[in-house]
Amino acid sequence: MPHAKRTDFVVARVVFIILLAGVAAISRPLGLAPPLATLIGVAIGTVVIALEGKLRKAGLRQLIVGTVGMLIGSLTGLLLVVLLSHNSFLHQSAVLFFQLVVPLSFSYVGLVVGVSKAELVNLNQIGIFSSDAPSHHSAKLLDTSVIIDGRIADVADAGFLDGELVVPQFVLRELQLVADSSDSTKRNRGRRGLDVLQRLQKMAQVDVRLVDEDIPHAKEVDLKLIELAKLYRGRIVTNDFNLNKVAQVHGVEVMNINELANALKPIVLPGESMRVFILKEGKEHSQGVAYLDDGTMVVVDNARRYISRTIDITVTSVLQTTAGKMIFGKFDERGERSSQGAGERPSATVASAQHAAAGAVSGSGKEARAV
Repeated sequence: MPHAKRTDFVVARVVFIILLAGVAAISRPLGLAPPLATLIGVAIGTVVIALEGKLRKAGLRQLIVGTVGMLIGSLTGLLLVVLLSHNSFLHQSAVLFFQLVVPLSFSYVGLVVGVSKAELVNLNQIGIFSSDAPSHHSAKLLDTSVIIDGRIADVADAGFLDGELVVPQFVLRELQLVADSSDSTKRNRGRRGLDVLQRLQKMAQVDVRLVDEDIPHAKEVDLKLIELAKLYRGRIVTNDFNLNKVAQVHGVEVMNINELANALKPIVLPGESMRVFILKEGKEHSQGVAYLDDGTMVVVDNARRYISRTIDITVTSVLQTTAGKMIFGKFDERGERSSQGAGERPSATVASAQHAAAGAVSGSGKEARAV
């Protein structure tokens, strides 16, 4: 919150407490002395401000349902007050006390119960709030990891992703914490995520919506995101392997950017040949490891001797997982030796031809001398 805005809130709260204190001193409730009535006004103002601070952190759903619960509790309390007012067994001072306390108590109970059960109410089914809430099955909730990754913007820019992209405030807060990290690597990742989010907001084919909905009973961001996806009946867009699995357990649909990237990789079948650059040695004896341009690991048998060289291999198998793809191949040393032998034979033929030519020249010279 900006400093100027925070100062305005402080001034407004101080003025509010002063007004309540002045009203209490003038009205003198229950016949109290002005100093004591002023203190009661200050105490009431402090309680109201503390309640206001809690309500500001609540989401729209909690506020709406809590207000409805408070109104129902107030009406119930007023009905009880009407019944108590016609009771001749109560003293007039007791009736006045109940007229104040009962509606307030029932209002409080209605507010607390409404907020605690707010997650059971779906505002999307109410026509008044349908325009502000993401539509069913079209909302795509972005995870912090997929925003930092950045490929989501390329996918959307290419036209393969449209509709409504939902970014909860708790995801934005986590992204800001990463951008404010003391670690330079994390700080750069966080700032890149904010740049990606701004890029998405400028695209015409997607609608980026920031929502204030929160899930108070869920502590971790991943669990909050899963519960919010259930609430919106939407899908989570992520590249986090663990979040992908947990969301599937909860029955939430997931769009994994890594799975999309794997699906778009060129298909390599066993028996095909490919040319790779052996970068390092593998875990097993005589293995070499290479990487394709898209980061796919290629494990090659009999290629340990050819590190830092480009060779032709034959694909033996392909392992496809949600975490990525691995290609296994083998290098045929016999083919390499035969090619090397084929390369040496022309050299030997040329050498023999040169030797024969030299002998012919030498023989010609001898014959000339004999003549």
